[in-house]
Amino acid sequence: MRGVCFDLDDTLLDHGRLTVAALDALYRLHDEGLILIGATGRPAAWGQVVARQWPVAGVVTENGIIAMIRRGSRVELFDRLDPDERRARSAQVAALVRELRATFPELEPSDDVMGRVADYSFDIAESHTVAEETVRAAAELARERGARVVRSSIQLHVAFDSDDKASGVVRLLAAEHGLDPTAATWQMAFIGDSENDAACFAAFHHSFGVANLAGRPSLLPRYRASAPRSAGFVEITDALLAARRGARPLGH
Repeated sequence: MRGVCFDLDDTLLDHGRLTVAALDALYRLHDEGLILIGATGRPAAWGQVVARQWPVAGVVTENGIIAMIRRGSRVELFDRLDPDERRARSAQVAALVRELRATFPELEPSDDVMGRVADYSFDIAESHTVAEETVRAAAELARERGARVVRSSIQLHVAFDSDDKASGVVRLLAAEHGLDPTAATWQMAFIGDSENDAACFAAFHHSFGVANLAGRPSLLPRYRASAPRSAGFVEITDALLAARRGARPLGH
C-alpha cells in the first residue's frame, strides 16, 4: 500500500467538525510514510486550506474537477482546462443554476459556493432539508440540460465537467507521484460514505465505507467499518496499519 484517499464530510468529519481522534489518525498514516489524498465535493477553497494545514499531499475537490496540490510550502491549483475554457464552462453552470432556482425555489445554495471554481452546490441536507422528490426532479432537469449531477450526503452538485473523484485522484497521483492508473487503484486505499464516492468504491481495490454509508446497494465498497463517521475512519486506519505491519489481514 502506497497511500490512502479519503472523503471529508461524514467520513473523516463529524457533521463538518474535525475530531482530535480523526486528526491523530491522519498523522499516524502520514508518519507511516503513506501518501494522503483528500477527495471531496467541497470547494477548491476548502482544498487549499486542507492542503496547507493537514498532513496531505493534495486534495481533489469539487468531485474530481479541481485539485489543490501541496508543493513544498506552496499550495497550487490544478485545473485541466485553461482559464478561457473554464470561464465559458462557468457561464454554462450559472445559466443552469438560474433555471434550477427558478423552477425549484426550494433549492438553496450551499454556504460554500463562493469558494467554488467549477461546480455549483445546493444544500439538500446540511442546514436545509429538501424533499427527496424535489432533489430527484432537479437532478433530472440538470441532466436533461447536459450537466453532470453528483449527490453527496449533504449536497447536490451540478457541473459541465465529466470528472469524478476517482479520475481526479488518479490524475493527481500520476502527475505528482508517478503512479499509473493500475498502480494507483491497487496501491491506494479509499475511504468514503456516499453516492459521490461510488466511482472510487468501484475503482480502488481496497475501498472502505464508514458505518453511515448511504446510497444505492450497487455502489457499496469492499469493506465496511462498524462505527460511523470519524470513529469509522479511525477504525479503518487501525485496520490498515495493522495489516501493513502484518498483524492481521484486512477484513478480519
